[in-house]
Amino acid sequence: MIHTDHAALRAAHAGGTGLCTVVGIDGSFSRRVGAQMATQGVGQGAGADASVAGSLADVCLERQLAGDLAQMAPGAVPALQRYGRGSPIIDFRLPCGGGLDILLDPAPDRAALAQVVQALDARQPASLPLPVPADAPPHLLRARPYIPALSLVLLGEGAELTATAALARTMGIATQVFAKEDTGALRLGGVPQGAQADAWTAILLLFHDHEWERTILRWALDTPAFYIGAQGGMRARMARLDDLARDGVNETQLARVTSPIGLIPRTREPGVLALSALAEILGAYEALHPLA
Repeated sequence: MIHTDHAALRAAHAGGTGLCTVVGIDGSFSRRVGAQMATQGVGQGAGADASVAGSLADVCLERQLAGDLAQMAPGAVPALQRYGRGSPIIDFRLPCGGGLDILLDPAPDRAALAQVVQALDARQPASLPLPVPADAPPHLLRARPYIPALSLVLLGEGAELTATAALARTMGIATQVFAKEDTGALRLGGVPQGAQADAWTAILLLFHDHEWERTILRWALDTPAFYIGAQGGMRARMARLDDLARDGVNETQLARVTSPIGLIPRTREPGVLALSALAEILGAYEALHPLA
């Protein structure tokens, strides 16, 4: 599954959990600033059973945070705590040797959380104010931005379409699939019926018969999708772009079409193509994040 930070946000919104946010990183760490973890058991004392949503990569760190939150009173003021290098907690160190500034909030603002969740559900970006102490260093994160979850529109045929759809769904990506064989939703010369694409959507065409692409690509280019890709080699790419140019598509729009697709060149196996294409899409999606 992806979007573990969304999981922490939604768990905190559901109530009964504390929320930990990485607001500063000194040195290296395997998560970015803004990474979050929600945990139950606030105010239940050390050793309390705590379920966790989200991920901060280091199990020992997550246990330490869960224990620290468990010892805070449910209505306590949020605390800014240093872990690792430069921390007063001398018996806890990070394997990477760095230091983290983490905001521990035992009772996050439910109204603010609700606004963020509602915005994300409406496919809009949002930001959660963080109650960082006023006298904290100015470089620390004071608002946590979020972007809507990645969605995917897949169009095409055959084993490549099947493999890519299966892998995307396994990863927890909301996926709309339009198969060439599904004449009710997709037909030659037409656009996919009911397809929805916003700025957080990738559109991927997986046709062997490139005649199907022309109208669909014009439709895709009229959407704000952040990624538009089409299967095929350089010869198919040039023919595709020539067709679109004859249809009046300008150079700026033509540059939005990614082809060949994927991080692995000249793949020959459907499963490898699926992995290669989705890795490229996820890389483009990650680049959209304000904290990337």
